[in-house]
Amino acid sequence: MRLTMKTPSPRPPTLPSTKTYTLKPHFSSSSSSLGQKAEKLGKRWTEYQGMNNWDGLLDPLDHNLRAQILRYGHFVEAAYKSFEFNPSSSNYANCKFNKSTLFESCGLLNTGYKVTKHLRATSGIQLPSWVDKAPSWVGTQSSYVGYVAVCDNKEEIKRLGRRDVVVAYRGTTTCLEWLENFRATLTNLKTPCNKSGAMVESGFLSLYRSANSCFMSLQDMVRQEITKVLQTYEGEPLSLTVTGHSLGAALATLTAYNVKSVFSRLPVTVISFGGPRVGNRDFRLHLEKQGTKVLRIVNSDDLITKVPGFVLDEDVASCEGFHVVGLPSWIQKRVIEEAQWMYDEVGKELRLCSKDSPYLGATNVATCHELHTYMHLVDGFVSSTCPFRASAKRFLQR
Repeated sequence: MRLTMKTPSPRPPTLPSTKTYTLKPHFSSSSSSLGQKAEKLGKRWTEYQGMNNWDGLLDPLDHNLRAQILRYGHFVEAAYKSFEFNPSSSNYANCKFNKSTLFESCGLLNTGYKVTKHLRATSGIQLPSWVDKAPSWVGTQSSYVGYVAVCDNKEEIKRLGRRDVVVAYRGTTTCLEWLENFRATLTNLKTPCNKSGAMVESGFLSLYRSANSCFMSLQDMVRQEITKVLQTYEGEPLSLTVTGHSLGAALATLTAYNVKSVFSRLPVTVISFGGPRVGNRDFRLHLEKQGTKVLRIVNSDDLITKVPGFVLDEDVASCEGFHVVGLPSWIQKRVIEEAQWMYDEVGKELRLCSKDSPYLGATNVATCHELHTYMHLVDGFVSSTCPFRASAKRFLQR
């Protein structure tokens, strides 16, 4: 048996890129160019949502699946664009736009969706008293992290084959979110459904479950909104797609786990970009048992997808025979016994590589992790034997 050691590390800071790329939105629900492909998507929507674990759709990458991944990527992009990044603004860490104009203000036209809820994540870190005298942005405990949107356009519903509900999350932004990322040991989920020892990263769980006097937890916000949506559209075919990048990818996985635990009959799918590991082997097994489908988009050059913790090369039932070259035996024993760093990958993986693109040029730690890089790689990927298609260049602008 072999154990691969992965050293936990924080998210990298945003570094300047040598090139700036902008992706063009792919929304075209009313376009006649969809033709037979649109009809095919509607009839096979459960396949594209992963109900068959995307068998036969990833290598080579199915055209419709590529379009769907990019579509959800643009929803994540809107979560970033609608966040107020300016720390000197009185609106810092809040959403810049109201629900009715969010997509339009972010440059996403004709999505066929309406935003129904702004979502906030709250840190559970207890801050020292001196923070009260620091700039407000230092101790921003609760911040806008994404939104819930519901497909409300008849043509788009027909094209998709059901009414789709989207939960979209941005990545790490505020100081406290960065601090939560450092809390990389595993902690027990402690839910009535968790009887198997499922554990997840402490910081991610804190952001998902923490509340304060002003805001309920992200977990409760999502539950409340999904309950409302299901009551409003009772009797209709519905799906929930949770999507996010970086920290948002981790929150998306926790959201899907929680929603599926409460609404077991609702088809729940995660489309994540550049996400870190979230939980242990029991957490993965519970996700699979409840029927939650996860598609992880991974750039092999992205360090964030390799943390935190250790990951096993294969499924094992015991710790016998484990050996890590260069790691003292007493440390191995301690790690294995306490299992605080034993993570596992969840769902299916679409593995991409920055080096396969002839258009990206030199990349660094930050650019390999950027959402735009992921979108470009998804758009260009063909198959493991033909990694990149030349026509993908048209989706990049300098």
